[in-house]
Parts: sequence; C-alpha cells; structure tokens
Amino acid sequence: MLVLDRYTLSGPVPGPETVLEEGMIICMDKPLEWTSADVVRKIRFRLQRRWHIKKIKVGHTGTLDPLATGLLIICTGKATRLADTMQAQDKEYVAGITFGATTPSCDLEHEIDAVYPWEHIDRNSLEKALEGFLGEQLQVPPVYSAKVIDGMRAYEFARQGMETPEMKKNPVQIHLLEIKDYVPPLLTLRIKCSKGTYIRALARDLGVALGSGAYLSSLRRSASGPYKAEDAISIEEFETFFG
Repeated sequence: MLVLDRYTLSGPVPGPETVLEEGMIICMDKPLEWTSADVVRKIRFRLQRRWHIKKIKVGHTGTLDPLATGLLIICTGKATRLADTMQAQDKEYVAGITFGATTPSCDLEHEIDAVYPWEHIDRNSLEKALEGFLGEQLQVPPVYSAKVIDGMRAYEFARQGMETPEMKKNPVQIHLLEIKDYVPPLLTLRIKCSKGTYIRALARDLGVALGSGAYLSSLRRSASGPYKAEDAISIEEFETFFG
C-alpha cells in the first residue's frame, strides 16, 4: 500500500489501480482555516478529475479543527478500511496556550468572554500543575465540540443558543506534557496523548488549575501513530503531483 509523503512525492504518479484498488495513505499538512472535510473534498475532486471517475472512496483518520494545522492522514480506496485503526493511534501536538482569559469555544473561534490574573503563573507552578494532567484522565469535552448528544453535535446546541445537555466525561490518556517555551502569558506545550483528547479542554482545565483562565491560541498536530507532520505534503504539492 502506497504512503504518499514528502519522500514518495518525487516517484512515479500512481494509477487508479493503486489509489482505488490497493488504496493509498496520504500524509497531508492541513492549512489553517480549512476543515478536515475541505481537505477530503479537494483530494477526491482532484482524483476524480484526473481519471474521470465519479465514485472514489476518500476519508480522514481523525479530524483537525479549522484553526489547527498539521498532520491530517487521508485514506483512499481500500485503505479507508484502516481508518478506525489509524484513528485509534496516539497523537502528538504542539499547542499555544494563552493564560489570563477564556472564550466560549476554548480557542480563537470566539471572542474572549472573561479575563483573569495570570501574573502569578511561573514556570515552577506550571510544571507542578502539568504533573496532575499526566496519565489517565476523565476529560469534559468543550461545549463547542463535535460530540454527539441526543442525536445532535454539541456545537449545534451552542450555536443555536440552546441549552447544552450535560457533557459526559471521557477517559483519555496523556503520555507527555513538555514545556517548549513560556513567555507569559503564552505557554508553548508539546503533548503526546490518546485519541479523543481535546487540547482545547486541556487548555481550559490548566487555566483553572493555575487559578486563572486559559484558551488554546494555536495548535499543530505534529504526529499521528508512526506518521509525522514534517514528512507531510501540502495541498498544492498534491494537486501538482496529480495534475
């Protein structure tokens, strides 16, 4: 099965029998403000146009929010059967977490709704707080999330101004929390975690643990299972390759 990344992009262009019958795994670098579904549609359209085929199976193995960038793994053809297995693999992120404020969505999708003191947060208190988030956790997803509640996505309740039912805690596993930089009030954090971990929720909860507020100001998925963002290709490179 072909894995299309920065190393195989210079090889021969695979034919439809490889992409559709054998299946292909594509390591994409998702652009800022694109949805994961946007990337899937763009890839499907390019392959349909190249071979004049109407039906092509294309799917991703774990969504990224529009304001996140980085590794998005796309599967085509028979490789889509591996999507659930690949989605279950651990993920790695580099997150920017800003202290001193909160937003309804726990990221920059919405405006700040409250401000808090942050001047008391130093590296020592950060390290101590982060220790409490390592290992198995029960995490409450953000209200603005794709969690299904009573047949609706949680964000649908929130965006329509409806009262959101109680969000159930989900078990997650956080393997690593490494401070890459701290220039108050901005923390840059490297995270290794299980599937289903909401980094926005981690930012929210870390703010509370430190007696402040916090929101996710940037996010990049750097790895998923054995695949790395540094090996991923851009939308433009994919379109040129299959042009």
